[in-house]
Amino acid sequence: MNNGFFEALADLGTENSVDAEIMIEKVKIAMQKAAQRIYPECKENIRVDIDPEKKIFDVVLLQQVVDEEPYNDTEIHIDEARTIDPNTYVGATVERKLDISKFGRSSAQSAKQSIKGDLRDINRDRILEKFQDKENDIITATVTQVEPGRGSATLVYDKTELYLLRQEQIPGEVIKEGMSLKVYVTGIANKSRKPVIKLSRVHRDLVKRLFELEVPEIYDGTVEVKAISREAGARSKIAVFSHDANVDAIGSCIGPKRSRISAIVRELNGEKIDLIPYSEDPAEFIANALSPAKVLSVTITDEEQRTCTAIVPNDQLSLAIGNRGQNAKLAAKLTGFKIDIKSDLDAAETEAAPAAEEETAADAE
Repeated sequence: MNNGFFEALADLGTENSVDAEIMIEKVKIAMQKAAQRIYPECKENIRVDIDPEKKIFDVVLLQQVVDEEPYNDTEIHIDEARTIDPNTYVGATVERKLDISKFGRSSAQSAKQSIKGDLRDINRDRILEKFQDKENDIITATVTQVEPGRGSATLVYDKTELYLLRQEQIPGEVIKEGMSLKVYVTGIANKSRKPVIKLSRVHRDLVKRLFELEVPEIYDGTVEVKAISREAGARSKIAVFSHDANVDAIGSCIGPKRSRISAIVRELNGEKIDLIPYSEDPAEFIANALSPAKVLSVTITDEEQRTCTAIVPNDQLSLAIGNRGQNAKLAAKLTGFKIDIKSDLDAAETEAAPAAEEETAADAE
């Protein structure tokens, strides 16, 4: 029985990434509680001995030797005591090994549940300790499994299994077993019971953290990321600003021979990235945000409602709006303004219409 117990103990420790010493201590406590249920008057007289090296697993009841009828299980008559230790005497203490198999199913089940509960607590504390400073940060994990139908991926980070749901993966990205993935830790759910580490590759702050990792000027605060808008798998816009007149924010992000931005694009599975110069002037910032389209003018129509009109050359209209309105949407998210984009021809016609109406009215009079 002992060999099987120690094998099970080792497997349990490995599965839960718990040190053997901690596991043994938890089993001792559980077995003491189980024995105390059978011998409620012997709380201080029960000892559990576990030694994996010597393959010892014993639950021992310490009993004082008496020469009269024992008062309770804390005592043992001299005649019975001598069957355990022939050299014992009245007043001495004998150690009586208890038959664990006779503890009963309920006691064994209670011990098992107690150990499971302790393991849950250990795992919870271990996970919280490992990930509490990783919230809102990037970790690099290894893909160990991809679920064929649903597409969810199992990742391993520092011996801990994590899950990347399909909806949190970059659209069009093919994830395979053995890959190393950078994922953004959006938070930890259910902290008080069974913590769940929430991961994402579509979160906009993944892009921000990648730039912080790749661009020293962002990491040290010389260049600041002011805003980000993202449509994962397609395009991101990132507004940057330099606090040092001698440091070019855009150039710093691009890097020598485009090395920095290329590394980020590769990590994001080819996602396009527009680097936008940030400006405190909303009109200028909006014009920059509509890149790669050229903007002729921006008029803030309502500062409180944050609406504006941007005029672009007629041949730049589709570029400013983008495929399925993507460029316009990202620019709006980046700046916080609702942008009405018009071509210069449309704008000219709109302006001409009221003048024509006035002339017609004057002629009628």
